Amino acid sequence: MQSAAQFVREAVKALKPLADAQKAVGMAAYMRGQFVYLGVSTPDHRAAIGPLIREFKPESAVELCAAVDALWKKREREYQYVALGLLGRYNAVLSAADMPWLLGLVQQKSWWDTVDSLAKTVGAVVRQSGAKGKQQMDRAARHKDFWVRRIAMLHQLGWRGETDTARLFDYARLLAPEKEFFIRKAIGWGLRDYAWHDWRAIEAFLQAEGKQFSGLTRREAAKNIPALKVRGIKIVD
Repeated sequence: MQSAAQFVREAVKALKPLADAQKAVGMAAYMRGQFVYLGVSTPDHRAAIGPLIREFKPESAVELCAAVDALWKKREREYQYVALGLLGRYNAVLSAADMPWLLGLVQQKSWWDTVDSLAKTVGAVVRQSGAKGKQQMDRAARHKDFWVRRIAMLHQLGWRGETDTARLFDYARLLAPEKEFFIRKAIGWGLRDYAWHDWRAIEAFLQAEGKQFSGLTRREAAKNIPALKVRGIKIVD
């Protein structure tokens, strides 16, 4: 079985030969110059790293966290993407005890690309943790860092019929006064996602309380409702 250190070395060995300086410039520009890139395309990244991730198989949170931490410290953004791939595949070894660590990652090298992927991992851990995980999200929704608040708003994406709608709506109300674009967008995204399961609930919520939300939030939340009405469906998973 590979150690975390061995996995990181193999990841570096796999990605470095694929570096493309010209692509790196474009990637950095797309992220507003906030991060340095090797310049590895997404298809090449997946082909090189996918087999390594499948072979790693950490048996504990300690092993997974060690690999992720080492990758997060690396300068080039692609290594954070490797870490996200690990978390996406092996989050079952994590528990509520690891939530502070996850939310710590959210606050490091923060931008939508890593934060939104981490929201999926946080959501998986919340589902595995029950009431304790939900309480952790209640605190996250009031965190001083807006990226952590965004995580709280988005962690139920894709849950459909398992969505805790009381918390979904409570977080939306709580965050409604905020001016931050990424929060306003997240509220709309979270509501829009649930509309795929029950658009009537989202429509009723917007009709009753929509005035407190920004135009961006309302547009995002209601985006698919007209089409769902025409189709006359309520998706039930």
